[in-house]
Amino acid sequence: MPMALLKYGLRRSYRPEPFLPPQPDLKPAYDVVVIGGGGHGLAIAYHLARDHGIRDVAVIEKGYIGGGNTARNTAIVRANYLTPDGVAFYKESMDLWRGLPAELDINLMYSERGHLTLAHTDATVKTMRRRAEVNKHLGVDSELIGLDELARLCPVLDLSRSARFPVLGALYHRPGATARHDAVAWGYARAASRLGVEIHQGTEAIGMVREGNRVVAVDTPRGRIAAGGVVQAVAGASIQVAAMAGLALPIHPVPLQACVSVPMKPVLDPIVVSGSLHLYIWQSQRGEMVMGGSVDPYPLHATRSTLDFKEGLMMHIVELFPFLAEARLMRQWAGVADVTADFSPIMGTTPLDNYYVDAGWGTWGFKATPVSGKRMAECAATGRQPALIEPFRLDRFTTLRLVAERGAASVET
Repeated sequence: MPMALLKYGLRRSYRPEPFLPPQPDLKPAYDVVVIGGGGHGLAIAYHLARDHGIRDVAVIEKGYIGGGNTARNTAIVRANYLTPDGVAFYKESMDLWRGLPAELDINLMYSERGHLTLAHTDATVKTMRRRAEVNKHLGVDSELIGLDELARLCPVLDLSRSARFPVLGALYHRPGATARHDAVAWGYARAASRLGVEIHQGTEAIGMVREGNRVVAVDTPRGRIAAGGVVQAVAGASIQVAAMAGLALPIHPVPLQACVSVPMKPVLDPIVVSGSLHLYIWQSQRGEMVMGGSVDPYPLHATRSTLDFKEGLMMHIVELFPFLAEARLMRQWAGVADVTADFSPIMGTTPLDNYYVDAGWGTWGFKATPVSGKRMAECAATGRQPALIEPFRLDRFTTLRLVAERGAASVET
């Protein structure tokens, strides 16, 4: 241990600063109440305070900060989507990600390692070429690569022609990255609290009070809170919370499972995804193989793990990476993904004058945290839909202006 660090730790005058201030009593009213203390809710509160000067904000969270889907995702960040709407949205998100560790003054372990989406058929190769062109047109670094380049980037991948599902090429997205998901939530929480935002853990929204076309108060077990505006960011519980406000969201919740292996020596640098086989894999800084697959094929609110998921996923993982046949799994978990008909989120204004929704993320959510926080805060502060999230407004399902991103999600059913 460095002597300077030892001397600093043993100083009598040393008083460690708590990461968050003590939780205050709920005030009777706030300018804005944010329901949901995950990455998105905390990012929204932070940007409300920093960018718009709205600091009389309460974030209420049923459990603990970042304990929902923020803690249950697999921490992949990318922008190589298919539609111009999706690519532009995630390009801004990735631009924000790069400066986020310095902005929040916390180590997010943000690591750009490259993202490979494998193509197993001629039709998929054509789709990857189209995605690469859309990405490049909008300033996102993606290209279609062949087997020689793929072998150089990922030598442990089985590229033999005798494989059950031979690999023909891949979409290579150089900026594809991973980040430490719990640090994202805590970093936003600390930054927001320093700007005056109050964070209330263990505080569930159990009801809402409407007057005309506005939600004027939120009920909690700790009392009623009057609100000038309400922002909902509660992945997995979006339907129930919106129903309290009298809104019906076109969402069905499905479990999304993942698992990790025991740690091993570094052998896999890029993130590898196969949309055809419904899998993705990357190796963490601790050496674990982080693996996931498609969402479960039936609606369910429970975050339980199943043997069926594990068996199906491992079958294809071993086909692509035979050296993992003897690897042992260390743990398995699930989150609840809010899936919409077009596999794209619902963001922004609603039929209610002061109620804003951040929901329906499916498998998009974690990577959208910075841009969602920035643009949803703008929406709540101004009462208008920002241009970047205009395609994701709730009423697109009645106007039939859907966002066709299902094919680029990679782990859809």
